[in-house]
Amino acid sequence: MNLGRDDRTRRSERVGESLTWLCGGALAFNLLMIVAVIGFIGYRGLDYFWQGRVALCRLEDGRRLLGEISGREERPPTPGKTLEMTGRLQLRVGNRDVTGAGFVWIDDDQIAEISYPEDALLLERLEWGHFYGRAVELRRGDEVLARGPDEVWRAFGPLHEEKVARREAIERLERGEIGDINFEIERLRLAGKRLARRDLSPDERALQEAAIAHETKEREAQYQVLADRLFEERESLAEEQLVMETADGERNAIAVGEIVRAVRPNAMSLLDRAGLYLGRVREFVWDDPRESNTEGGIFPAIFGTVLMVFIMSIAVVPLGVLAALYLREYAKQGVLVRTVRIAVNNLAGVPSIVFGVFGLGFFVYLVGGSIDRLFYPDALPTPTYGTGGILWASLTLALLTVPVVIVATEEGLAAVPRGTREGSLALGATKFETIRRVVLPAAAPGILTGMILAMARAAGEVAPLMIVGMVKLAPTLPLDHHFPFVHLERKFMHLGFHIYDVGFQSPNVEATTPLVFATALLLVLVVTLMNVAAIVVRNRLRRKYASSAI
Repeated sequence: MNLGRDDRTRRSERVGESLTWLCGGALAFNLLMIVAVIGFIGYRGLDYFWQGRVALCRLEDGRRLLGEISGREERPPTPGKTLEMTGRLQLRVGNRDVTGAGFVWIDDDQIAEISYPEDALLLERLEWGHFYGRAVELRRGDEVLARGPDEVWRAFGPLHEEKVARREAIERLERGEIGDINFEIERLRLAGKRLARRDLSPDERALQEAAIAHETKEREAQYQVLADRLFEERESLAEEQLVMETADGERNAIAVGEIVRAVRPNAMSLLDRAGLYLGRVREFVWDDPRESNTEGGIFPAIFGTVLMVFIMSIAVVPLGVLAALYLREYAKQGVLVRTVRIAVNNLAGVPSIVFGVFGLGFFVYLVGGSIDRLFYPDALPTPTYGTGGILWASLTLALLTVPVVIVATEEGLAAVPRGTREGSLALGATKFETIRRVVLPAAAPGILTGMILAMARAAGEVAPLMIVGMVKLAPTLPLDHHFPFVHLERKFMHLGFHIYDVGFQSPNVEATTPLVFATALLLVLVVTLMNVAAIVVRNRLRRKYASSAI
């Protein structure tokens, strides 16, 4: 009998040990997959900013192509033609305004020679993407300022710095003084509409109308002066032309003011490449997008994503915590409460697009339309809150993620020992005081866990946001210096939608593929930073209330 019991014990131990190894192996495999995915995204995303050499390919048919080698693939033998593996190169030739195609594939057997000329010049432009060629002349009208690659390169730097400074001044003028005057003109227009609805005497109405008309005329005169100045500044950007010659000898004149950056990749040292790399990363993070979001930076998308998650967290935490408190601490446990819990759990499985449709009908049309009729009748029929905006998008995501917060909060409340509650009540505290001063602080780590999960899900949602306020390109941020400073009715950009738009809606897919990985990496980093901040707070609370056995 003892021998049989010992055999069963040993078998149980072996089974338990095997299950332990199986669980450990599964965990290690999951961690490996996570690291592999993030590593792949990071490699492809960070490689987007590195500047490679520019190759001049001379083909067997006499054609010449200049660009960066962006890929290579091997092809199997072709029956009846060759029995050997063949390959081909993908060359980023840019010059879409000249050739119409930014990338070409070249078979290995078509290439006669590949060289890397030091005078090859790469231009990053505000429009039409990259241009690869050789600098021929720098002109101002009919006047030749410099001729030849080296002389043009020396003269180009100071001139380009001047144009960049002027371009930044134009941008400040558009967003600053001109934007302020447009804001004042719109304010006066609405004031005139409000005046028309007021019950005033004819003399008083005429006096106020004259005052509004006079101020409007002054503002319009100021606007015209600034508009003329803006036109002159823009004209000055196109005064100097950089004449470029493509690999096949075709010449093209490019306004110096339209050039974002010019580099000679084949003449750059490793230190120069590193400096260029950091400059492109800074541009990607802090600048506005251009060229249909395929060039420039993504700062508006970063700002919109973070602000939306922040507003969503402010809305979802009180809503979810109060619902969980009622279900756990106040509601009489029975069929109704169990039914509500089942409904909350099922709500977490509803497709997100359904929440988007609900947000459009309830928040945008019903609540937003009512706000417009009550508080912004002068702006109608142009809606203010009766259209998609960052506020309605945040509230829609709050409804989407509230089941997560409710469940996590209930788990945190259930983990608070019963003796803690009874001790507080025995000392004379009311139930409300016990919940506020004892239970909620002890359950705070669980509440923060729910908030972390809600933030992670909300940051990656795209489908409902497409209906309730997210756009491809937002001209202004929801934050400026005009009262009330934070404009929650404005539309916004989102990193998730930016990935979808660039990856699947861009006409130049080959050029935007690395940008997709870079944006995805940045989205992962943004979500990680927000979660880490919440995790740090949660861990501090967990240590503080360690005596509660949470």
